[in-house]
Amino acid sequence: SHFITIDFKRLSEDEQDFTGYEAEIIYSDGNGNVFETHQYNFTDFPLDELRLFFVDNTLMLPNEY
Repeated sequence: SHFITIDFKRLSEDEQDFTGYEAEIIYSDGNGNVFETHQYNFTDFPLDELRLFFVDNTLMLPNEY
């Protein structure tokens, strides 16, 4: 069974000033082992953070997992 967590995070103002990015999405195994990180200069996503789960080719919200 394949398990990946997908974490969206809007960076704090200090983090934005330091990195130059407004948000990032981190793909990991849920145990701190990061597979890939994508950084975004701009986002209009309405939430400050969101975690999704990708298990056996199915994308799920936290209350579905």
